[in-house]
Amino acid sequence: MASRTIEVILKADVENLGHKYDIVRVRPGYAWNYLIPRGFAEVATPGARRHLEAHLRQIAHKLAQEKAAAQQLAQQLQGLTLTIPALAGKEGKLFGAITPQQIVDLLAERGIRIERRQVHFPVPARSLGTYEVEIRLHREVKATLTIEVVPKEEGEE
Repeated sequence: MASRTIEVILKADVENLGHKYDIVRVRPGYAWNYLIPRGFAEVATPGARRHLEAHLRQIAHKLAQEKAAAQQLAQQLQGLTLTIPALAGKEGKLFGAITPQQIVDLLAERGIRIERRQVHFPVPARSLGTYEVEIRLHREVKATLTIEVVPKEEGEE
């Protein structure tokens, strides 16, 4: 049996599928049971495609401004090193792991506002050491910052 797919227009960024306003091919069950009911997509009918093209022409300037702001923020983040104190055992293994929310909070202390979903760990930070963390600011703009996980000193909160 041939694999059947339908085209949908994404209304929001969907991890491992595409970005808002992309037209992607997916299986019908995924579209009808997940993407469409949750408001993540709509079927790419000819009318919906025309509407999308008109909408993209209208917001092209806004999208360019968002990209420029993301590039400016990426320059601030590039090469930045955050130090995170954490409780660790004798071999340097952490009691838990470093979470994206901790990174968001540390950046907020420096006046940099990002969302938790923008923080991506290629390798989870579960022991003391230095890690690279990718911050996805825009569909075309990413920044890499370094986190240094150090042992928490006695009496530190």
